[in-house]
Amino acid sequence: MAHNDDAQQAVPNTPGMRTDGDGVGRRRPLRERHVEETVEVAVPVRTAYNQWTQFKTFPRFSTAVRGVEQIRPTVTAWTIGYGPLRHRFAVEIVEQDPDAYLAWRGLAQSPSHQGEVEFRPTESGGTAITVRMLLEPQGAARILTRSSGAARLTARLVRGELMNFKQFIEGLGQEGGAWRGTIRNGRVQHDHPEPPRSRVAQWPVG
Repeated sequence: MAHNDDAQQAVPNTPGMRTDGDGVGRRRPLRERHVEETVEVAVPVRTAYNQWTQFKTFPRFSTAVRGVEQIRPTVTAWTIGYGPLRHRFAVEIVEQDPDAYLAWRGLAQSPSHQGEVEFRPTESGGTAITVRMLLEPQGAARILTRSSGAARLTARLVRGELMNFKQFIEGLGQEGGAWRGTIRNGRVQHDHPEPPRSRVAQWPVG
């Protein structure tokens, strides 16, 4: 279960926004990564993105995800496992741009991970989906993660899940839902900010 304090901790390597010399904000990709896999799906970017962000549907195509629970607007709890084995952990979405990009970080202290997924249109009218992940284990597990064998195994698992998603969305042909919000630094951005509220109930402000 995630705690409010976890969401406030700075994560230096987390993908986010950078401001270049021209003053334009641009996404900063994950600087260090253990895994990067790409798959092309034969549906438009909007369809692929909309379906991907329906996290509760992941168990319908994933071989590892057993359940996804919404904890807060930017925090979900994932249960993964094989056979009788189960592991539950919380994930925070730190950046999200509709039809383009999504970055997350695990809130567990050990082990933890960061990741991002990009959606790009292809010349054929489909979508190239790229997933990058950085694993952050502690203790002896850190040495194992640095080995090429562990990296290859993780990459194979990620690619397998991407292929499962490809078959799922191409079989559907259209998304089963959508959330079109934007997230910056773990906070949902509202198109029309709420006006300030009086501390005294029922008293108007201004």
